[in-house]
Amino acid sequence: MNASPPATGRALFPRTARVRARAEYGRVFEQGRRAQHALFALHYAADDQPARLGLAVSRKVDTRAVGRNRIKRVLRDRFRHLRAHLASGAYVVVARPPAARATNPELRAAFDQLLQRARALPPAMPTGTMPAPDAPPSVSSSPLS
Repeated sequence: MNASPPATGRALFPRTARVRARAEYGRVFEQGRRAQHALFALHYAADDQPARLGLAVSRKVDTRAVGRNRIKRVLRDRFRHLRAHLASGAYVVVARPPAARATNPELRAAFDQLLQRARALPPAMPTGTMPAPDAPPSVSSSPLS
């Protein structure tokens, strides 16, 4: 019996969706705008390429690799869901030590807030039974979207 190879996360997060080169990280840090939150700092540099994500989660954030990988996994997953709605450019998220103690929903909410502060993501629509007729479409911050 011929088994197919196991699926990898790369199929959902291709190389074109990542900030990979050291030079690109440097460009984002030097020329980009910055938004801050207690859990993260977001550096954003606009360009004509589709949205790309870079992550920096050091051992100062969490000494355990499993903790650092959890933070990166949550952020990559949220980015995958929001990528179509984001402005073009490179986004680099630098985690801070309080991120290690945050829950996954808190990490997602903090990431959404940073993207809204950077004006890369439209603001969340007010909660209610019906949206205003002239309100622009918005991205839900629920973990299921």
